[in-house]
Amino acid sequence: MLESQPLSEFYGSSLEDLNLNSRLKDLSLYDLQIEVDLPGDILVETFAKNPLIPGAILTESENFFGMISRRRFLEIMSRPYGIELFSRRPLRSLYTFIETDLLYSSGDTPIFEAARQCLQRSPELLYEPIVVELSPKTYRLLDVHKLLVAQARLYEIATFLLQQRTAELDRANAEVTELNDRLKAENLRLGAEVDVARKLQQMLLPKDSELDAVRDLDISGYMEPADEVGGDYYDILPHDRGLKIGIGDVTGHGLESGVLTIMVQTAVRTLLATREADPVAFLSTLNQTIFDNVQRMNSDRHLTLALLDYWSDGNSGRLRLSGQHEEVLILRTSGDLERIDTIDLGFPIGLDEQIGDFISEITVTLDPGDAAILYTDGITEAEDEDGNFYGLDRLCEVACRNAHKSAREIRQAIVTDLRQYIGRQKVYDDITLLVLKQKP
Repeated sequence: MLESQPLSEFYGSSLEDLNLNSRLKDLSLYDLQIEVDLPGDILVETFAKNPLIPGAILTESENFFGMISRRRFLEIMSRPYGIELFSRRPLRSLYTFIETDLLYSSGDTPIFEAARQCLQRSPELLYEPIVVELSPKTYRLLDVHKLLVAQARLYEIATFLLQQRTAELDRANAEVTELNDRLKAENLRLGAEVDVARKLQQMLLPKDSELDAVRDLDISGYMEPADEVGGDYYDILPHDRGLKIGIGDVTGHGLESGVLTIMVQTAVRTLLATREADPVAFLSTLNQTIFDNVQRMNSDRHLTLALLDYWSDGNSGRLRLSGQHEEVLILRTSGDLERIDTIDLGFPIGLDEQIGDFISEITVTLDPGDAAILYTDGITEAEDEDGNFYGLDRLCEVACRNAHKSAREIRQAIVTDLRQYIGRQKVYDDITLLVLKQKP
């Protein structure tokens, strides 16, 4: 009937086993229950034999009735005539005399929350034991001192974990700093490589002095890469039979695409030096070279490429066109515009090993004042701030309005209109434009 028992074996009360999620049921709880109708001297004897018990749970017919703390009980009993008044009377009479507000908590209450509730009580109740309900009709007592010791232990654990996390964050920050330093160094190295590739690409573009030296054609070219190194290609190469004109667009842009444009320019020059004149043989050999290099690079890059051979025929000029690229625009002095689709004149370069069966050619006559306009899709697919494409129709309209002007003026009119159309929108692709106008 009268039994005092720490419940450590049932509720894991060891401080070493506590963690930040521990609850009241994980602490040492006391089970001292006594019927409220028993005399007070029995409780005096029980407290004397068990000096650590903080109080007793009073029951009535095995139901919870109340709680008397050791402190309050001994305080009353130590008063004059206290023992004579209450030792032989039922505990019910004593409880009615010293009844106080009890603090009830569930066994699942977190230790931090229970400590907060305890410390919010009035000073005279601060050290009154807490009644812990483990389950319906199952109550235990918790010594406030043990609760505060457990709270202190949890603060130690929290401090240790905080220090541990801080150390881990310090190590992580050190690793991030090291990675950032390495990335900065790598970016500097890559930036230097990109700068070299960009300068090489710009160096290989035809110079204005070279274009001005062409006797029968008025030529103006424009290239604006989306990144530091573009994936567009164009070239004008004079030779003893006329001109070799090329325009192409490598998939993507950046360093890898820029390197591929340099390869194409070198291959075109090499084949031109061998005096290869057949368009099928020229493009097939060029494709084989680029295909092999792309395979070696383990890259998926390829390009559209149109090659034009120009020669003069009296007052007129001839353009022989082969290879697959964007449409070629032929602008007549009359204001008429001819659009030449190149889809059936070739195949993407570097995509397949053999393309000879796909290559064809077409020859166009340029009378004095007529012009040919070559471009990449960076123009037609440029977007305004609403995401609308500039489009081929608008390019044709601007070209027709300026047909009577020089090649440079036609080029500038198109670029100016394109810039106005784009506005503040980001340029997503390389922009290349080439205007060839037959001189009188």
